[in-house]
Amino acid sequence: MQGTVRAYDAETRSGSVFLDDGTRLDFKAPAFDAGGLRLLRFGQRVNLAVADGEITVITLATFPLPGG
Repeated sequence: MQGTVRAYDAETRSGSVFLDDGTRLDFKAPAFDAGGLRLLRFGQRVNLAVADGEITVITLATFPLPGG
């Protein structure tokens, strides 16, 4: 699944994304850490792994999801 970064807080390593259908999903530090990133910027395209409506991994759209 892909989306666009809506917001990112570098201190908490959490933020939110808009999915392509306009749905907003928040992510927490464990999802950010699982993607191996250092930072995100507003408007970046990202790949997402979602389980039970919660983002479990977030990484750049040009990177494969871990384990995928």
